[in-house]
Formats: sequence, C-alpha cells, structure tokens
Amino acid sequence: MNALFSRKPKTEPKADVLSVAAPASQITRRSESKSNTDLSHILMRPRITEKATAAALMSVYVFDVASRATKREISEAVLKYYKVQPRMVRVVSVPEKKVRNSRTGARGTKQGGKKAYVYLTKGETITIA
Repeated sequence: MNALFSRKPKTEPKADVLSVAAPASQITRRSESKSNTDLSHILMRPRITEKATAAALMSVYVFDVASRATKREISEAVLKYYKVQPRMVRVVSVPEKKVRNSRTGARGTKQGGKKAYVYLTKGETITIA
C-alpha cells in the first residue's frame, strides 16, 4: 500500500531565469506601439463660438472630439497635427437636448458629444483655418 501512494522526488533541472527572459530589443513599450496608431478620428473639428474665440486669446483652444477620446489621445493628436505640445487638456461632455420644430411640431434630439479645452503655454498658437 505504501508503494502506491508514496511520492517520488523530482529530479528535473531548474531553468535559469536569465536565459528565459526575452532580449530587451524585443520588448516594446506601450508608448512606442501607441505612436503608430491613427489619431485622425480624435479631433473632429475646432469648435468656433464666441466663447472659444475669446479663450483663444489666452492660448486655450476648443475642439469637438470623439465621444470615446481620452485626454492622452487628444494631447497626442494635437501634437501630431498642429505640432504643439499642450500644457493641459480638459474634457467636457455635451449632453443631448430635446428640440421641437415650431412649424411642424416634430420632435427630435440635438446630438450631444464631447468637447476638449486644449491649453497651450503662453506664446504658442494654433492656426485654425
């Protein structure tokens, strides 16, 4: 009975930890792989309003951005397309609004979305055509 349930010692050689690790050239960092992605869908259009024009005098620019865009993606897109490094990015969700046509009485919704305030250092500007 003892022969059936007894444990045998394992004699497998242990692998050296350094030999198993991948070379440093094969390891890609998250930021390196992210830089090759397409950022054209992030910045949809500049938001041209009276408030945005007044803010542009203080090096703050307002953009309509994709609803799933993050601050980091917005910052990378501004750097890529306008060649300016943002100092700070603030994001605001724009809610949907219910509207009614006064002539026909038809009801609908005004599409919401997201807008981003991009702050630049003093002296830097973005030319919006």
